[in-house]
Amino acid sequence: MMSIRYAFKRSLPVMAGYLVLGIGFGILLETKGYGVWWALLMSVFIYAGSMQYVAIDLLSGGASLLSAALMTLMVNARHLFYGISMIERYKGTGKKKPYLIFALTDETYSLVCSGEAPEGVDQKKYFFWVSLFDQSYWVIGSIAGSLIGSFIHFNTSGIEFSMTALFIVVFVEQWKSASSHLSAVIGVAASVACLLFFGPDSFLIPSMVTITAALTAFRKVLDKKQKEREGAGNG
Repeated sequence: MMSIRYAFKRSLPVMAGYLVLGIGFGILLETKGYGVWWALLMSVFIYAGSMQYVAIDLLSGGASLLSAALMTLMVNARHLFYGISMIERYKGTGKKKPYLIFALTDETYSLVCSGEAPEGVDQKKYFFWVSLFDQSYWVIGSIAGSLIGSFIHFNTSGIEFSMTALFIVVFVEQWKSASSHLSAVIGVAASVACLLFFGPDSFLIPSMVTITAALTAFRKVLDKKQKEREGAGNG
């Protein structure tokens, strides 16, 4: 029970964001002619946040399977790097591991990586419950948005920016809590450089490759910073 209570408490900020974002997704989906069952099934089985927003235009525009696959890779390529960094942390989670991998969103990743669980809380159970709570918020928000959109009609221009706003909030929180800002500086600098060089339609994958190469080059420095922080915390 302690793991459940702790996971719920930690997930409250995500609940505030996911309910709003899920409602926005559900409303946009409804305006394109896709009802509540689409919102439910996409949020349960796809659960991809920003990609679900993109999927609305792909569905309504009749995009090909190849186009959808390439767009999904571009939008969610960052999860490849998330997954690699979670190999050690998710070790020993048993049958829960497939779901933990599936449910690893940006916000869940932030919660899972933000320090060790307190005494009395099973960390592996905490990983599962915080992942489940976060997805539940998204599913509830999506269904609510779809129902709202079916009864209330209004101009939805700009509502898709809500996902970008959440990313900014997560970045700011990570910046404030991190002992070293080197990773964040590398990510921002690489993204801006690739945006200027490749343009807004083609910069995502090159920026990911550049970030990976840069982080690999600075891995020893980052590991040293992490060990120093852990040593200070234990002291």
